[in-house]
Amino acid sequence: MIYDGRGAGRTHTKRSKGFFMGLSVLKSEDGMALVLVLILSVISLAFMASLIYMTTTVTQMSGAHKRYETAIEGGKAGIDVVRQLVNVRGNPNIPTINFAQTAAQSACLNSKLNNPTANWINCTANATSTLINDQDSTSYDMTFEMGVNPNPVYRIYAKIVDTVNGNSGGNMGLSTTGVVSSNSGQITPMNTPYLYTIEVLSENLANPVERARFSVLHEY
Repeated sequence: MIYDGRGAGRTHTKRSKGFFMGLSVLKSEDGMALVLVLILSVISLAFMASLIYMTTTVTQMSGAHKRYETAIEGGKAGIDVVRQLVNVRGNPNIPTINFAQTAAQSACLNSKLNNPTANWINCTANATSTLINDQDSTSYDMTFEMGVNPNPVYRIYAKIVDTVNGNSGGNMGLSTTGVVSSNSGQITPMNTPYLYTIEVLSENLANPVERARFSVLHEY
């Protein structure tokens, strides 16, 4: 408060030099360029990281799909071998195929091939389930390998999990041919095929992570 000698007081506001300097700093736009550069840098880095992640993910998925397709092809070949084995009622003498079977597996498979599921004998609980564990020989009926080095070699595990009896078979004997000639009085029974539900696991011998599973219904 400043008095002018006339008794009247007048109020004056004194603005310091520092105050005006503050206004000058606040009005300056020199720092905005740095802020914008930082923001754009963060956005660019995020965009590049996203591209790298997408590229890596697509590459991994493509490789996994390729390996899975190879495992599928190996499994299809294995299914064809299993089909041949079923058609000859378990005779493993298929050319160039080496079957690995224990005596217990062979006895169980023989029962599965010739009897309905309810009448299976010589089979453990693992042998009758739908699961195949490559570390447990009681969980599959047979195993063999498909392929030759240096190409990928796949190990095939297979098991029959259900059998529905029929009247067809590899050898029909005298039911259709033989010493009796066909004539109008001969009655041919309706052909009822066997139905086998088969589980197959195809696994890369060099990399067991590469695998494919199949559920097959085979009519014979």
